[in-house]
Amino acid sequence: MALDRGGSCNPTMVKIGITFLGVCLVGYLVGPPLYWHLLEGLAAVRRSSAAVSCPTCNCDCDSQPLLSIPQALSNGSLTDCAKHDPEVNGETEKNFAELLSEELKLREAEALESQQRADMALLEAKKLTSQYQKEADKCNSGMETCEEAREKAEEALVAQKKLSEMWESRARQRGWKDGGNKAVNTA
Repeated sequence: MALDRGGSCNPTMVKIGITFLGVCLVGYLVGPPLYWHLLEGLAAVRRSSAAVSCPTCNCDCDSQPLLSIPQALSNGSLTDCAKHDPEVNGETEKNFAELLSEELKLREAEALESQQRADMALLEAKKLTSQYQKEADKCNSGMETCEEAREKAEEALVAQKKLSEMWESRARQRGWKDGGNKAVNTA
């Protein structure tokens, strides 16, 4: 229920305002994805039209050497010489096998050294565990001794209190009064 205060809340104006806010909200939500889709479509059209106008690129880089030497200066006999020589092939295979063997030996030595370090660390940890266990056992035994001594002291205190009560009751029977008065001997 809108109150009419001098035409400020006209129902038509409210409907127009709500409609405008709705359109803005839809534009805000749908606008960015639509914008990016249009840009991608335009880029695809540009690429397809650019591909028609450009010549194809020669991109076979593996077959071309990095540094090309003119044919007059190149000596192809040296490169061809090593390719077909079985002695050179045997040497390179032997060197490769030696390198692999050496690499395996180095890795084995590293693994052995690492295993030894791990074994030493484990042994040290076992020693420390044993030492801490001994200390804990000493502490527990000391606590048990203290507990036994405390229990004995409590028993002795209870016995001493009973003995004191017994002597006090005997003294009272013989006429002793609390408060520093001397006992009167009636015997």
